[in-house]
Amino acid sequence: MTFAVFADGTANLPGTLLKGITLLPSEYTIDGVPSVYSGDIEHFDVHSYYESLRGGVVVKTSLLNSALFITHFEPLLKDGTDIIYVAMSSGISGTYNAARTAAQQLMEEFPERFVHIVDSHGCGFGNGMLAIKAAELSRENVPVREAAQILDDMVPHCCQYFTVDDLNFLKRTGRVSGATALIGTTLNIKPILYGDQTGHIVSCAKCRGRKKSIQMLADKYHEKHMNLANPTVFISHGDCLADAERLKELILAETPDANVVICPHEPFSGAHVGPGMLGLFFLGKER
Repeated sequence: MTFAVFADGTANLPGTLLKGITLLPSEYTIDGVPSVYSGDIEHFDVHSYYESLRGGVVVKTSLLNSALFITHFEPLLKDGTDIIYVAMSSGISGTYNAARTAAQQLMEEFPERFVHIVDSHGCGFGNGMLAIKAAELSRENVPVREAAQILDDMVPHCCQYFTVDDLNFLKRTGRVSGATALIGTTLNIKPILYGDQTGHIVSCAKCRGRKKSIQMLADKYHEKHMNLANPTVFISHGDCLADAERLKELILAETPDANVVICPHEPFSGAHVGPGMLGLFFLGKER
């Protein structure tokens, strides 16, 4: 291992994919009660959590602050270990900037060390797949600065498309207007959203009905994916496993040798997209 790799709970990674990755805790409140998500997605009660959101429970999230990064990074730097942290998009959270502030402070304190913060321009598996690649590069003994450049160069190819079942969750976080949410709900309009080149969540298509929205996610894969041998494709869901399985079928029809990983969508960003969120993440020609 040439450097340490960090991510956080938003990376959405199950334990089988966490080799060489340290997850930082993400804090949020549930109806005002503090809670911490440490990334243990395999023991996350997906149904209970998203059912509580359906019932009106209010979840509020907090960015990871600079003090948290310093606490976790400093001991490794003292021991002579360089660090790469894969952050959720700067377009949706202040966590990236908090991490950069911590990195600058620590590199002034330890000038012989290198700390790189990757702006994934994504969330969920959108930053999780970059963290997996970072850990692979470290195991392959790729020098940390070279690995940092490889990861930054991958960011524009990390495609992430998702749909939601209830537009009101996006309304609460300002992603859609109240009028759009009302009309969309009334007409059963399902948006297809994605993380754009600046890391902001924007709509790229709309359709009527859940079945069509799942097909449109598969269509985006058809349009954007690279012709890689045995590609890994990630699907996350907000308590809608049957829909995730259907999307998997469509992906395998397009790429039979794909390794498709299905996982519940983690609670931290899941609070913003709500129950019924269905996301597709893969390496593509472009976003």
